[in-house]
Amino acid sequence: MNYRHHYHAGNYADVFKHTLLLLLLRAMQRKEKGFLYLDTHAGRGGYDLSVPSVLPDGRSREPEHPAGIGRLWGAADLPPVLQDFVALVRRFNDRNGATGEELKYYPGSPWIAKLLLRPQDRLALCELREDDAEALDFEFARESRVTVQVLDGYTGLKALLPPPEKRALVLIDPPFEAKGEFAAVARGLKDALKRLPGAVIAVWYPITERARTAEFHHALLELAAPTLFAELTIAGEESLVRMKGCGLLILNPPWQIDWEIRAVLPALRDRLRLDAGAATACDWLVPEK
Repeated sequence: MNYRHHYHAGNYADVFKHTLLLLLLRAMQRKEKGFLYLDTHAGRGGYDLSVPSVLPDGRSREPEHPAGIGRLWGAADLPPVLQDFVALVRRFNDRNGATGEELKYYPGSPWIAKLLLRPQDRLALCELREDDAEALDFEFARESRVTVQVLDGYTGLKALLPPPEKRALVLIDPPFEAKGEFAAVARGLKDALKRLPGAVIAVWYPITERARTAEFHHALLELAAPTLFAELTIAGEESLVRMKGCGLLILNPPWQIDWEIRAVLPALRDRLRLDAGAATACDWLVPEK
């Protein structure tokens, strides 16, 4: 596996994904009973944005965070959800020793969850890449409610579900560098729902070809679970940007989360757009008549 998320940390896709993850975590915590947060493709947990991104061939690449979290960082007129999200990023910067108003560090999904963790909640983090798993293990070595598994995320769905708590929020966020990734996700979801039918499962996906996205959505109808999708595109079809947008599928979504997502999507679009073709969508997957 060649994918390194450090190249993309804090970009528009991260901001979209982590804002919605924040909403999901808050929704899960409306109930007092604890739950397992399972991250199938956890990465390194957090990222130092000051470290230059250098490709394997030695070429440097422009950082992506200025067009992502950078557009929210100093803003004074954000809606409450985005204020909450930026506050989490500030907390992560503070714990890593950043000073003043400097944006130097960005939390991955493990740290987003950890910063919101209650005493009754647990984290299980799966990462197949050994160096990233080692970094994760170092980050959370002293946390009794966090476990790190050097494990393929889809295997983790079988190994870690159902949890003793009988409640789970699962994030599936693969790199999508393999052609069969959408099919692998669909199989993983089927396995997860067999083990815990009521699990809340969020799946991040890129929007590069609409046909592939539509095919993926159609395949998930076979799971017969309530499924909500939210999407953000930052550029129109004429744009030369390869990944014009991304989406998050949510199986067994918490009550009224659709309204919360719809409320924040316009602000994300307006802050992160590249051109006038930027758009959002949020709807339920339903069979075609």
